[in-house]
Amino acid sequence: MSENAQLIIGDKTYSLPVIEGTEGEKAIDISKLRDLTGYVTLDVGYKNTGATTSAITFLDGELGILKYRGYPIEELAEKSSFIEVAYLLIHGELPNKEQLDYFQYEISRHTLVHEDLKKFFDGFPSKSHPMGQLSSLVCSLSAYYPESLKQVQTEEELHLSIIKMLAKMTTLVSWIYKKSLGHPYIYPQNKYDYVSNFVYMTFGQRTEPYVLDPVIVKAMNTLLILHADHEQNCSTSTVRIVGSSESNIYASVSSGISALWGPLHGGANQAVIEMLEQIKEDGGDTDKWIAKAKDKNDPFRLMGFGHRVYKNFDPRAKIIKKACDEILEKLGIDDEVLEIAKKLEEVALKDPYFVERKLYPNVDFYSGIIYRALGFPTDMFTVLFALGRLPGWIAQWKEMKEHKEPIGRPRQIYTGKVNRTYVELKDR
Repeated sequence: MSENAQLIIGDKTYSLPVIEGTEGEKAIDISKLRDLTGYVTLDVGYKNTGATTSAITFLDGELGILKYRGYPIEELAEKSSFIEVAYLLIHGELPNKEQLDYFQYEISRHTLVHEDLKKFFDGFPSKSHPMGQLSSLVCSLSAYYPESLKQVQTEEELHLSIIKMLAKMTTLVSWIYKKSLGHPYIYPQNKYDYVSNFVYMTFGQRTEPYVLDPVIVKAMNTLLILHADHEQNCSTSTVRIVGSSESNIYASVSSGISALWGPLHGGANQAVIEMLEQIKEDGGDTDKWIAKAKDKNDPFRLMGFGHRVYKNFDPRAKIIKKACDEILEKLGIDDEVLEIAKKLEEVALKDPYFVERKLYPNVDFYSGIIYRALGFPTDMFTVLFALGRLPGWIAQWKEMKEHKEPIGRPRQIYTGKVNRTYVELKDR
């Protein structure tokens, strides 16, 4: 028996269907609300509005659960690789060995970017933010692959666009990093897997052979897996709504990169390091800053603690903490900023103030520490987040097209002036 919700407006009662997801989530379907009643809903920030149905990612913030296509994030992070997770998100099922090998082979054939793209790099100011570069470069790919502009692509054309987007991203991100150092670009090597190739292009040198460190490769795999998708967040929703206008994959992903750029979204791990630097510059007294964080009259807030979605422990944080410990032990880095981070982590995991409020270290706290330990400048952190989130964006964009979803068009409640009469300029 189907369930319905009753909406009473004045002396009229309307029946609205209730739908239930496979994990028990319930929603009131208001798709025909305006046609039925003449009313729309007001939900600033869409905190209570489901804009779509999706079979990609399930998230339960209260219980601290994250699953990709039904697989717990804990299992994927421990047993899988990033490229395997990318296949899972995009195609819906884990690949067998033959499928995974061919997927990797297809990507390896398209990792080179057009040499003309170097002129874009030359044109960017030396101090330009890496996210601005990435957004521009990804959007420009549509000029090199005009077949992606077709409103209706064949299945083969759509697949090739997805492969190219995945393949070019590692090269672009590594080259952005190289540009920030003033170093020559390193070209991809098809003998490496997806993440190893990225590490090679990022940290390799033309003048000497580069030996891949398995600890670094493993850490990068883990970080990218944990960031691969996160339900209908700001950047993912942006990708879907831009894609709903029949925009091509490169423009749609570029819009997601721009949305991710904001400090309230992808820039959170950068904010963590900036906070730690601030504490260091102040003398490194963590007790002082812990007290400031507890003082409700003090505007200071600890960055990287708690999460707006997870009301319990962020499941990704448990996984990434282990990777963080391994990296710091492996590299043996003596860094005052990282020592401050360890002290803050110790307090947050034990202090009743933080425990009772569930202000545990989150994925942004640990990812920022790892990226710093690997030598990335803070303004590269969000670019690395974008690299990890790419398979999720692609999967969501692809699903939106397969569902033939209509163009996104939110409503509003107008609060401006009414019935004004134009006054000639001479009379104003």
